[in-house]
Amino acid sequence: MISTHQRQLMGEINIIPLVDVVLVLLIIFMVTAPLLYRGMDLTLPESKTSNIKPEERFVLTIGKDRQLRLNEDKIALDQLAGRLQQLQKASLYLRADQSVPYGFVVHVIDMIKQAGIDRLGIVTEPAKYP
Repeated sequence: MISTHQRQLMGEINIIPLVDVVLVLLIIFMVTAPLLYRGMDLTLPESKTSNIKPEERFVLTIGKDRQLRLNEDKIALDQLAGRLQQLQKASLYLRADQSVPYGFVVHVIDMIKQAGIDRLGIVTEPAKYP
């Protein structure tokens, strides 16, 4: 005999507990992720000898008036290629004012590449947009 109070089996998967766990993990990762990008404050010991040579880094700055500076030294556009030839093994960072025409910046980047500098970084400000 079949009872009228017989339980009926549910053939569907209940995903609500899974969604709860995923949301909690998402919140945990969102809170902890910014903490992973912070550096550590260190006071390094001093040594008279060093096995690691610091990499030479140069900054090429293009001002609003298209004035070029290599580190702190003013340099003319026609002298740039000769100076860049001397820096082939170094890293070069390019800083350009946002009001400088795009074509001029591309021209300078082309000169950098023609001089044989492969390690070029472009310096920007962090975005202030939400």
